[in-house]
Amino acid sequence: MNVFLKNKDYRKFSIASFLSNAGDILFYLAFMTYASKLQNYSLALSLIAISESIPRLFNIFGGYLADKTRNKFKSIFLIAVVRFILYSLVGVLFITNISQWALVIAVVIINFISDTVGAYSGGLNIPLIVEIVGQDEIAEAEGFTNGVSEVITSIAQFVGSGLLLFLSYSNLAFINAITFLAAGLLYASASFHNKTDTHSIEPEEVNEEKFFATMKNSYKQIRKASGLLTVVLVIALLNGALSAIGSLLPIVMAGNRSTMIISTYSFTLAIIGVVVSAGAILGSVFGPQIFKKQSVFFMVIVAIILSIAATVGGLIANIFVILPFYFSLAVISSTASLKMQQWLVNAIDRKILASSVGLLNTIVMATAPIMTTILTTISGFGNVRYALLVLLAIEIIVLLVAMKLSKTEVKSTAACVPE
Repeated sequence: MNVFLKNKDYRKFSIASFLSNAGDILFYLAFMTYASKLQNYSLALSLIAISESIPRLFNIFGGYLADKTRNKFKSIFLIAVVRFILYSLVGVLFITNISQWALVIAVVIINFISDTVGAYSGGLNIPLIVEIVGQDEIAEAEGFTNGVSEVITSIAQFVGSGLLLFLSYSNLAFINAITFLAAGLLYASASFHNKTDTHSIEPEEVNEEKFFATMKNSYKQIRKASGLLTVVLVIALLNGALSAIGSLLPIVMAGNRSTMIISTYSFTLAIIGVVVSAGAILGSVFGPQIFKKQSVFFMVIVAIILSIAATVGGLIANIFVILPFYFSLAVISSTASLKMQQWLVNAIDRKILASSVGLLNTIVMATAPIMTTILTTISGFGNVRYALLVLLAIEIIVLLVAMKLSKTEVKSTAACVPE
């Protein structure tokens, strides 16, 4: 919290992130609610899930391009403006007379484009934030910001559920667009302060290597951190399972309203989001202290067990079984994420930091669109229960793999993870 209060530039970055995240949540809630009312809601919700997950694959390219970008502030600002224009277009589409399915497909494509350029924006943020707060304070700063972001996300979910009662889908799309514009102005303000300050926070080093040379260098450095790559591979499998169940739950809700809905569909989505956010807040703020002596592998294994329990809750279609496991899962996952982030920052050369983060994020995220696409396709053209059963089998396999790998790697991993 001290870093947020005393560092003006980091505060601007954080507030910009808060605004764009809140706007995204408001619109996502509205779009999911709109899609759930279509006749073939399962297919519509599946398309939305796929459009959200595939752009995560582009983190590796976003990180590489970010490392080669000289004026990162300008690029972040321009991306925010582009996303403002895209969601303004979505707002216009919602007030036109095009068919429901044409609207869904158009918005899915726009959302895909927005999230894809967002991968580049995320890569630009990483080296700037490290320069702003310093390498030693990155975990503390990001932990506080992640916690506050989750609080704002929780509030946005409930606010969005309430706004849907008297605001149109178009209004919420325009609100999302405005949050991106506001975020862009904050980035521009930080850029102006950077130019007028005697101490520039724009990273001086720019990666001049070609893409494959950069990836090879990043991979070598990651391999030097004993146990890091193994942990990442296990987390990648876990992330794919978590992404899939997150995409299947809205489908389960739409088909089992008597046991899965609390008040309304949008309100239930908000409840799930708030429960996950509360867990992430506790994990971000208190997790590193509570689980100080636990290895990342141990926490991953616990997370897999919790995800299995949540999947079983989905199979029996009971929201009150799902929620406590989701909460616990968020606590464990957010804590492990912070430990790994600090570990990575300490292990990787700053010049290729964004590329290395992008490489690891791509490895972690690669399973998400694959599993989400396969399982939501099974649900869209078959039955959601079949998809959940396949997911459960995958989670059990991941658990067995994680337990086997932990026997050989957990000691080296525990030694490398900073406390």
